[in-house]
Amino acid sequence: MALPTNVKIVDLTARDGLEGLKRLIPVDFRVDLINRLSDAGFPAIEVGEFVSPKVIPAMQHTDQVNRRIVQKPGVEYSALVPNMRGFQDALAAGVHYITIFASATEAFSQANINCTIEQSFERFAPVMAGAKEHGMKVRGALSCVVGCPFEGEVDPKKVAQLAARLYRMGCYEIALGDSIGVGTPKSIKALINACVEAGVPASAQTAHFHNTCGMALANCYAAMESGVSALESACGGLGGCPNAPGATGNLASEELLYMLHGLGIDTGVNLEKAVAIGQWVTKSLNHRLDSKVNESMTNPHMTYFRKVGYRIVEAPVASAV
Repeated sequence: MALPTNVKIVDLTARDGLEGLKRLIPVDFRVDLINRLSDAGFPAIEVGEFVSPKVIPAMQHTDQVNRRIVQKPGVEYSALVPNMRGFQDALAAGVHYITIFASATEAFSQANINCTIEQSFERFAPVMAGAKEHGMKVRGALSCVVGCPFEGEVDPKKVAQLAARLYRMGCYEIALGDSIGVGTPKSIKALINACVEAGVPASAQTAHFHNTCGMALANCYAAMESGVSALESACGGLGGCPNAPGATGNLASEELLYMLHGLGIDTGVNLEKAVAIGQWVTKSLNHRLDSKVNESMTNPHMTYFRKVGYRIVEAPVASAV
């Protein structure tokens, strides 16, 4: 299958990139981050999640964040909601796009949201009804779609059944999350094809790959070859999975953009601005930068980038958050 001519990048920096930090992240910082992502041209941005602050302290005050960001027309600003309490909070905060999330394995479901897979779907029913009533669009997300830290390898047909269930409920996109980053192009293609066979078109699938084994870019390419044209990433390679021991961060948005632009695929996102965001956010959080592209484009000795029209991005001064 031919590669897509356009790809929608869903940037996770302000949600998945921060949620694993076991402390409150100031509202001002999160608002600044999201506004920078908007200015860089990302067409879809996760702004946070409406969950218990005792469980995810970094995501406190997402309602304030959503009210204060400068929302650009046409950009999807979404937030995760686990249940009706989260839905009501999102509704009151003026969120227009929400994401409901489940696990592909029972063990991870218990570890992540303290319920069975079936119980998680029971919670979704009133959320979907409420979203329909109030004109909110709903994304679905599945975690551990390739491998689980507790159960090992995951059957793609089982994942496909859950993805199809979310799709039938009315989710316009289904994010397939390789939460521990163990997938390979072969397993990713098998997963996407299984979802298509189960009734979820590739056009409704979103690829969410962590980079634990260094396969995230290759897996994105495999996903595009299979018809997927929506990919998720985070600037600076931020993120992880709080309940998945050993999992590293998301695929860096900078890496993804560099590959897509090199393939002639339109994203609408400014690579240099994404690099600057990756530098700023990781330094501010005193977090490791996980992006070779970012390291190269901020290296003053890499004159190649100047010669082909890029500017060398200056690393900002770190600020404590």
